[in-house]
Amino acid sequence: MPNTKSAKKRLRQNIKRRERNRYYIRRMKTEAKKVLQAVEEKNLELAKEQLKVAMKWIQRAASRGAIHKNEAARRQSKVAKAVAKLEKELAAQSQ
Repeated sequence: MPNTKSAKKRLRQNIKRRERNRYYIRRMKTEAKKVLQAVEEKNLELAKEQLKVAMKWIQRAASRGAIHKNEAARRQSKVAKAVAKLEKELAAQSQ
């Protein structure tokens, strides 16, 4: 437990920041999972719609400092790649 006044304040701040970061990270992961789920179901329209939402939340988490910008880029790349692969796959099937 903190003893000094400043250490007590830092503890309060850290608790608030942790909860805020956990919210953004949890929301970001949920939205990314929705994209991957839509890809798994081969629903391109839903996947593209969910991709926009997921990108927004990933960028928001990075801009708020909940995750590093490189992690955000990696996550965005992963979901975008999955949607692009599905799109290419469905285009090949329709031909």
